[in-house]
Amino acid sequence: MNDLPRTQALRCFITVAREGTVSRAAALLGLTQPAVSLQLKGLEESTGLLLFHRTPGGFTLTEAGATLLPLAHKAVSATSDFRTAADQVRQSQRGTLRVGTILEPEFIRLGPFVRSLATYSRETEVFLRHGTSDHVLAQIGRGELDVGYYVDVTPAGLPGSRQSPERTIQGGKFQLAPLTSYDYRVIAPAAWSDRVLGKDWADLARLPWLATPPGAAHRRLLDDIFRPLGAMPKRVAFADQEAAVIDFVESGICLGLARDGILDRITRRRDFVIADKVALTCDLAFACLASRRHEGVVAHAFAAMQAVWDLQPAGTAPIEAARSRKGARR
Repeated sequence: MNDLPRTQALRCFITVAREGTVSRAAALLGLTQPAVSLQLKGLEESTGLLLFHRTPGGFTLTEAGATLLPLAHKAVSATSDFRTAADQVRQSQRGTLRVGTILEPEFIRLGPFVRSLATYSRETEVFLRHGTSDHVLAQIGRGELDVGYYVDVTPAGLPGSRQSPERTIQGGKFQLAPLTSYDYRVIAPAAWSDRVLGKDWADLARLPWLATPPGAAHRRLLDDIFRPLGAMPKRVAFADQEAAVIDFVESGICLGLARDGILDRITRRRDFVIADKVALTCDLAFACLASRRHEGVVAHAFAAMQAVWDLQPAGTAPIEAARSRKGARR
C-alpha cells in the first residue's frame, strides 16, 4: 500500500457502498460522477485491492471491500472527531472575557494582564467592569462576569502570595488564585496615639470608625473581626476610596483601614498614627467559578495572570479557606 487514503476517497467509498451507484453517491457528496470514479480508482490503486464489482445494475462490494468498509467508517469518524476538537479549541481562544476589577489599575497590574492575555488568546475581546470586591464575586456567581479580582484574608497555616496554592471559598463555589499578600493597617488621628498604640481589636471596637460601602473588602474584613467579639463599632463616616479614608482619619474623627503599600508611599507629614498591635494580612486573588476554572477562555485568563505575577502554575486541588484572622503583624 502506498500513502494512506485521503478522507475524501474514503467518503466516496462509503457512499458508493451504501447507495450502490456512482451517480447517487456523487449527488449526495456534491461531486461530479467522474470525480467520484476517480476517487474510487485512486483508492483501489493505493490499496492494491478491488473494492467493488461493477455490474450493469450498479456497484457491489467485493470481499476485500466488505472487510475494509467498517474501518473506513472509523477513519472518517476519527477525522470528524479531530476536526470537532480543533474547532472547540479554536472557539475557546476567541470570544469575550468579562473581567471584574477593583482598587487601582497599577496595584492589580491590569495593563500587563491585558497585554499578557493577548499572547494566549489573540481573538478574545476583553471587557472590564470596575467595582468592589464582594460585588465582583457576586457578579461572577451570577454569570455576569467570567473572572475578577478579589480580596480575601490569608488563611492561617497557608503561605502568602507566590507560594500559595489555589483554593476554594464559599463551600467550593469559587476558586481563588492568590497573586500577592499585603497588610491592611489600622490608622487613627495623630492625637489618638494613646488610644490605639498597644491596643487589640476589642479595644479598637470601642472607638468610632470610618465605614466603606457594602460589598467593599474593608467592610467584610472588619465585620468578620468585630462580629465574634460582639462589639460592632460605631461608624461615623463613609468613604469608598483609600485616599478619602486617609483624609477622613486625618480630620480627627475616626479610625480607618489602609494598605501598607499606600502608607509607605506617603512622603508628606503624617497626621495619623498606625496601630502597632493589629493588622489584617490579605491576599489579592484572581477568582472564577470553580466549575469554570478549566474552561478555555477562563483557563487562558488564569495562565496570563500567572505570567504577569511570575507565579508557578499551582495545583488546583481545592483548599477550603477557613475564616481565620491574624490578629497581630508577625
